Amino acid sequence: MKANLRIVGRPGREPMSLDRLARMEPNELQQLHLKMFGCSLPSANSQQTRRKIARRLQEEREGGLPESARQHALAIARQASLRIRARSGAKRPVDDLPHATVTSIVSDHDPRLPMPGSVIVKEYHGRTILVHVLDEGFEHDGRRFASLSAIARNITGTRWNGLVFFGLAKGRTRGR
Repeated sequence: MKANLRIVGRPGREPMSLDRLARMEPNELQQLHLKMFGCSLPSANSQQTRRKIARRLQEEREGGLPESARQHALAIARQASLRIRARSGAKRPVDDLPHATVTSIVSDHDPRLPMPGSVIVKEYHGRTILVHVLDEGFEHDGRRFASLSAIARNITGTRWNGLVFFGLAKGRTRGR
């Protein structure tokens, strides 16, 4: 789809067409971004930069958001907690944001095990073994067990690592 629109900027600034913007090389985009925003590109994504520049040109042409809408958005932002994803090892970004809240999710669930409500299925010596994962422990053949190892011992009569027997241990071979 060709865009033959011309976007008119401020007086004294050469009008920019969307066609010309679409044909710009990355180095030209960098120069235009620096000129329009006063800073270098935050990313090397040319398509994103084209969109950002086109949006700014459109704002200049059409006036952007009305001041009442801007003030309303700022009021909402001041009352809302912000979610920020920080890169590991980076300075904590919330130090600069007075309205930000830092949260983390702490789970005592063993990540090697399926979530409660799941069913572990194992074929062993021609029989299908079903183990229901409960909030606390496991259920097999109508009986509750504290661990998968206890179920493996009940089935085989020998000691097993339950994760290995049921094929849940990473990098280890599935149980016999």
